[in-house]
Amino acid sequence: MTAPAPTRPLPAVPAPEPVPTLASLGAPRLLAGLDAMPRLDRVAHLAQHDSTPRLTAQELIALAEDTDLRGRGGAGFPFARKLTAVLDGMRRSDGKAAVVVNGSEGEPSCLKDTALLLHVPHLVLDGALLAAEALGAQEVAIGVTREDVADSVRRAIGERGPTRRTLRVTLLTERFVTGEGTALTNGLGGGPGLPSGRKVRSSERGLNGVPTLLSNTETYAQLALAARMGALGYRTAGLPTEPGTLLLTVAGSRVVEAPYGIPLTQVLALCGTDPGQGVLIGGYHGTFVSPADARTARLSRDALAEYGAVLGAGAVLPLPYDTCVAGETVRVARWMAGESAGQCGPCVLGLPALADVLADAVRGGGDTALDAVRARMDAVRGRGACSHPDGTARFVASALAAFPEEFERHARGFGCGRPVTGALPVTGQLPATPPPAARPPAPKPERLLVDWTLCRGHGLCADVVPGVVRLGPDGYPEEANMALPARMRRRAQLAVRRCPALALRIQGAN
Repeated sequence: MTAPAPTRPLPAVPAPEPVPTLASLGAPRLLAGLDAMPRLDRVAHLAQHDSTPRLTAQELIALAEDTDLRGRGGAGFPFARKLTAVLDGMRRSDGKAAVVVNGSEGEPSCLKDTALLLHVPHLVLDGALLAAEALGAQEVAIGVTREDVADSVRRAIGERGPTRRTLRVTLLTERFVTGEGTALTNGLGGGPGLPSGRKVRSSERGLNGVPTLLSNTETYAQLALAARMGALGYRTAGLPTEPGTLLLTVAGSRVVEAPYGIPLTQVLALCGTDPGQGVLIGGYHGTFVSPADARTARLSRDALAEYGAVLGAGAVLPLPYDTCVAGETVRVARWMAGESAGQCGPCVLGLPALADVLADAVRGGGDTALDAVRARMDAVRGRGACSHPDGTARFVASALAAFPEEFERHARGFGCGRPVTGALPVTGQLPATPPPAARPPAPKPERLLVDWTLCRGHGLCADVVPGVVRLGPDGYPEEANMALPARMRRRAQLAVRRCPALALRIQGAN
């Protein structure tokens, strides 16, 4: 974990041909990487890393400040400030605290935390227990979304024997928004793993209502290494302003460790690829950079800021020359719409609508369709219970900005002639975008749908769309899937807007 390492696919991915290590490409020399062993049990872990030193809260804060340790889950928030905020929250409450490890990777393009918990789980537990000891927290809770990862962590907990802090791992529902802070603590606390929709700082009220230190899996692994190496040792890699290494998931299948400041092209070359038509950095809430920018970009916060990009969760996704950029964007937008928590209108209604108008534009819907895409993006921004609508709109906006000619050609019916190869991975089976120059077949009749998880039986819909919605004796609609005659579409749109619970939506052929 502590050094530039060769690429290593996860067990489900066939092993690649041998590739050179980052060290041979001019990166600083550190210790062995993730692929030194398939999995380090407790004995092998201690033989390689030795035990973790114990630090007070103030010593831990000083270490985090001296190494400029930041969260590796997306936001890049300074870890020292998180620690300080939790201590402040403890002083204002009864002194209790908890530590939460966010091991949920709901995005198919990210595998680095999965690799850590499968290969070196004790390194993550070391960092989490180090923080718990310093804070006096009695519980360390790890949230994951894969059974094999949960099994690896359970084994690691068993290998450690009795500990002064409670260690537990919970298998959560796998969806994109599971890793959102309030969704994670809700799920770990036994509730629904959904965002609360309120601005709640975990440092004030997190797991089971107590101040909680919540951070990403890699962050705790980096903390454990920094504690062993000390600030000076940790700073031997990376940049003076951004020390250390970071884990990257390249092309959705390979996990690489690299020092901050390494050229993007060097990492891509290590994985046997190049920038192609452009590179998505930071995952599906991230930003596309052009091939020209990708050839000069370095992987650091400051360097990427010049291109309007952030490292985010460490996903690096090059778009090969043989895939349709516009079709890939539609495919991800549809998947993101399906990953909604289903509890607010901008997600339940807005994101599917955004994916629909984007697909229409790519199929040759004209400049009017592109204008509709921009209008839909504006309609969802800043209105969600979490950041998912904003991030999805940012992804689509970034694609439009990075590949304007591609989308204009598709919208005007010319297309690119390339298939959608799935270079941007999604889970499940999604239909590929139809050939760009082809118009879709005649649409099927539209349907008016009721989301039973949201419907509260207000009954307004039956008054607005009579003959379509019929109420049962309990005051709820008799059906959840109703044929919608074309003549009633305007009234159905009105019902969707007026529904107090946002439980209605119109489903078309697309």
